[in-house]
Amino acid sequence: MVWKLASALAVGLLAGAAVVTAQEHEHGAAGDPATEAYIAVNAAMHDAMAITYSGDPDVDFARSMIPHHEGAVAMAEVVLANGKDPRIRALAEGVVSTQRSEIAELKAWLAAHGAGA
Repeated sequence: MVWKLASALAVGLLAGAAVVTAQEHEHGAAGDPATEAYIAVNAAMHDAMAITYSGDPDVDFARSMIPHHEGAVAMAEVVLANGKDPRIRALAEGVVSTQRSEIAELKAWLAAHGAGA
C-alpha cells in the first residue's frame, strides 16, 4: 500500500514538473539569458537529484540534498549575475554561503560513513 501511494505521488510530481517546464517555455521570457539559465539549472538539479536509493534514509537524504543545494547555489549565481534588487542579491549571497557550507557538511558526513557523494 505504501509503495503504491509513493508511486502515485512520484507520478503526480513528475507530471507536475513536466507541466511547469512546459509553462516556463510557453509563458516565460524565452531567450532571456537569466530565464534560460534558470531553466538549465532547474533541469540539471532535478536530473542530479534522481539518485539510486540505498535504502538508508540518512544516506539517501544526504545524497539527494547535495544536488538540491548545488541547484540553489547555481540559481543564486544566476541572480547575482543578472539581478538588480539589492535585497534579492543579498539574499542570494547568503544562499551561496550557507548552501556551500551545507554541501561540504553533507559530503563530509557521507565520507565519514563510507557512503561517498
